Amino acid sequence: MSSSKSASATLPACRLAASLQMLVDNGLDPATWQVLVDSIFPTAKTVEGVLLAVRYCQARGLDIMKRPVHIVPMWNRSLGREVETVWPGIAEVQTTAARTGQWAGMDPARFGPELTQTFSGRIKTDDGWQEQQVSVTFPSWCEVTVYRLLGGERCPFTETVFWEETYARQGGGELPTAMWIKRPRGQLLKCAKAASLRAAFPEEAGYTAEEMAGRNLEVELDPATLMRIEAGDVGGPASAEGADPVPPPNLDEATQSQIEGLIQRAARSRAWASAHDYFKGRFKGEVLVYALAELARAEQQERRTAQAA
Repeated sequence: MSSSKSASATLPACRLAASLQMLVDNGLDPATWQVLVDSIFPTAKTVEGVLLAVRYCQARGLDIMKRPVHIVPMWNRSLGREVETVWPGIAEVQTTAARTGQWAGMDPARFGPELTQTFSGRIKTDDGWQEQQVSVTFPSWCEVTVYRLLGGERCPFTETVFWEETYARQGGGELPTAMWIKRPRGQLLKCAKAASLRAAFPEEAGYTAEEMAGRNLEVELDPATLMRIEAGDVGGPASAEGADPVPPPNLDEATQSQIEGLIQRAARSRAWASAHDYFKGRFKGEVLVYALAELARAEQQERRTAQAA
């Protein structure tokens, strides 16, 4: 019996089974995989979702055992179902801001008056689609002021987020998710912190898992492409290691020039996350795939250059 077959035979049973070769290809061992699926990401529904988180952390140099990212189900209208994506948690955004050496604290959160509202909608269960109704009492808004040292001065940045605009929805409908029903203030506070940190550190902070949970994926792409985009790893035949991403047929010269200019500015300021978010809001379809592939390639090249220096 070969060593690989022997190792495969001793793989422990776990909630999401993965082949030994798949683990080896992603730099994992069976024990680590079991910790990931049972403890770090216990609500993940697919092997691909967990591997997406692994690749995301590897690409950004994060310790996945510290749970810096979350696997977030997002509703894909074109597929009519949820797709697992990966986003940083609020703790990771705060850590990123702190590492700049310019984060100078934050004020206590301020909440608006409480409202009570009843939400109705259909959710998909194991028994099919069912009508549900829930009443939630929540603060109408929350705002947080964070401070950044700029030119030796402690400058305030305040963002206000509104509960009804922010709460995570189930299955693309109007029903809040279980976490937003259980912690209506706490979840809104996390989103307010993230918004203010993003305002203070636009070159460092992006959107968080708390903000993206329950959102719709507007870009009509296949699940594999969606997962590669969220991981910042738009690999495959068109963008294999050492090869340039292939421009799509519908990419005009002006748009390509715009993409190149934005990537150059992102490289100068190391604002990769901000550029990633901008691309996702600005482009769609094959152009978005190409833009993110070019951005990922530039970021990887910058990282290799820094490591070699």
